[in-house]
Amino acid sequence: MDLSIMIPELLSALPLTLAITLTAMVAGFVLALIATTFRVRRIPFISQLADLYVSYARSVPVVLQLFVAFYGLPVLVDVLGLEDFVSPTVAAMLGLSLYHGGYLSEVMRPAYLAVERGQHEAADSLGYSFRQKLLRVIAPQAVHIALPGYGNSIIYLIHNVALVMYIGAADVMATAHLVMERDYNQYQFETYLVLAALYSVMCLFAWLVVRFFELRSAKFVPGTPPARTTLMASV
Repeated sequence: MDLSIMIPELLSALPLTLAITLTAMVAGFVLALIATTFRVRRIPFISQLADLYVSYARSVPVVLQLFVAFYGLPVLVDVLGLEDFVSPTVAAMLGLSLYHGGYLSEVMRPAYLAVERGQHEAADSLGYSFRQKLLRVIAPQAVHIALPGYGNSIIYLIHNVALVMYIGAADVMATAHLVMERDYNQYQFETYLVLAALYSVMCLFAWLVVRFFELRSAKFVPGTPPARTTLMASV
């Protein structure tokens, strides 16, 4: 099989794969931030809804969440009397955003609760509002705690993007299957090997970015060694 032909075909679908991934990352982060805020503040009824959302995102298989988004979104659009704009790509972005937001909320909430109680009390004694306390005292420390889990959630998201082919989105995995069918499934091993290398590169890049911010955030945590020391310890 001529890899010089196959690889460019797979790379042509990479922008769509990255677009779905980045959209789910950003939208999922916003959803996780909102859900975590409600769950931490324990607002009656709203907090229970946030708990239910997180339970759905963590309990239902990702491929099933994609099917729910793909078949449920047109029904919702029709009920609201809006123009049907739903496509497999839009459904994939929605389904993965909901999944990522729920999963990430279970990374953010423990990180917030892991900050020492004395830090909360010190901020309260200074008369900080909840917003000021969060931004100036708690968030810098909670971010450092949450970053390893956040990195894992990004890697899981990249893995799960491969499932969007089941609802018809033309991502890298779907394109690979079209290439194999065109060649009568003669080069499955070679195609999957290229896919494995491609996903490995994406995951490695995500890990390096998260690791960079993890080392930088260490200076905001009391008693944490400098970033250079932490890096040497990890080696």
